[in-house]
Amino acid sequence: MAKVAVADSLAPVQGFGDTISRSRRGSNASSRLRPDQSDSDEGGIKLKKELGLMDGVAIIVGVIVGAGIFVSPKGVLLYSGSIGQAIIVWIFSGVLSMVGALCYAELGTMIPKSGGDYAYIGEAFGPLPAFLYLWVALLILVPAGNAITAITFAQYLLQPLWPTCEPPYESVRLLAALITCLLTAINCYNVKWVARVTETFTGMKVLALLVIAAAGAWYLCSGNTELLENPFENSKVQPGFIALAFYNGLFSYSGWNYLNFVTEELKDPYRNLPRAICISMPTVTIIYVITNIAYFAVLAPDVMLSSQAVAVTFADKMLGFMAWVMPLFVACSTFGSLNGAIFASSRLFFVGARNGHLPAAISLINVNCLTPIPSLIFMCLLTLLLLFIRDVFTIINYVSYVEILFIFISVSGLLRLRQKQPDAKRPIRVCLVIPIIFLLTAGFLVVFSVFESPAEVAIGTIIIVLGIPVYYITIHKPWKWLTAKSQAINTFCSKLFVCMPNSDKLD
Repeated sequence: MAKVAVADSLAPVQGFGDTISRSRRGSNASSRLRPDQSDSDEGGIKLKKELGLMDGVAIIVGVIVGAGIFVSPKGVLLYSGSIGQAIIVWIFSGVLSMVGALCYAELGTMIPKSGGDYAYIGEAFGPLPAFLYLWVALLILVPAGNAITAITFAQYLLQPLWPTCEPPYESVRLLAALITCLLTAINCYNVKWVARVTETFTGMKVLALLVIAAAGAWYLCSGNTELLENPFENSKVQPGFIALAFYNGLFSYSGWNYLNFVTEELKDPYRNLPRAICISMPTVTIIYVITNIAYFAVLAPDVMLSSQAVAVTFADKMLGFMAWVMPLFVACSTFGSLNGAIFASSRLFFVGARNGHLPAAISLINVNCLTPIPSLIFMCLLTLLLLFIRDVFTIINYVSYVEILFIFISVSGLLRLRQKQPDAKRPIRVCLVIPIIFLLTAGFLVVFSVFESPAEVAIGTIIIVLGIPVYYITIHKPWKWLTAKSQAINTFCSKLFVCMPNSDKLD
């Protein structure tokens, strides 16, 4: 990882990062710290470890179960061609996510730092690949995902007010912006509030899926099995279509690695990180498979493929006068998912700034709330910017390829670190077969996506490559005016948000 020098004055440091004066904190800063705050020898503060096992489970399930399972399981069906093959894709997408999560459990307990992929890629391959991950996360992965989740929330919350047409564009965007700001404020104020919101809405979305599963089971037990009689008819077995079907399945499982972003705030991470993964991933997989079987039992394939929201179409047919609850459930699901995503992904930018790969102001921690307020506000602004781009949904076409590529690199880093640091402490050590299986599968998806979606792959690759000159301009040999500007922003933010630098040492 890139090293960031900590100065005793306001002198600039190498790279895009800088720090506020530690000599100015003195007794006044220390007196503002509550008894439960950590004040290191250098006077810095740390994020509090407030997340227990069930909080971890709620974060994983809450982030994974977003709008995808309610709105767009038709993508898996479209590229699978048949019900039977679609169910197999859902099962193996869950298994692959579980395999990847186990690999991340080893990485997360060996490198107990927040930041997830960013921290692991940096440890294994150095600062440039880590920066490139941060770069694409900054431009594509995080703000686009959050913007789309917020828009989906607004659309489904407003839909009952416009039952015969789409809600107005301005109303949807304004409500999406308001909910993004509200959840950012909650994340700024208190980590425990974030956990409570996540747990509450995770329960509501699981309840919604159980309602769908129960209605589907009742429909099947009533003898309506005709739609499942030829499950593998019209299956598409071409490798390219299989890869795209898995992309859609894995997109609905995306978020399984988000708990690794907040390892530093997890109590006893050596025990709770792998336990949370082993509880949440099988639970999500079982719920997803049962939910899809219910969809397929009730809705014909052509109906599913023409639906804009499969869960709402399902409710219109099965729930009668109670069908109105499904848009509400979808809105609650996306609300909880957005809350978890804001919490976890803000720590990515926080750690990146702490390592000098972003302006150091983003790594500051509020002395009263012990939350990275500048990082949260920075991410909120990026999301708001994308909210008002009319075709923001087109960005999602590039997310899956870029995400699976960097997950591939992260898991490759597991093998690299076993060779590079064979004697390092590994509280969890997965069987070597597990990362190899994951890498072979992820490699298959990356390679065959080139043939089926060359334009998306090309644009995603160009965005990654553009990060290289940015790295050399801002990090490797930074321009002096950038360093001065970063220092000024850092000082301003430290005063405006009553923040101090993080006390954790960098390797």
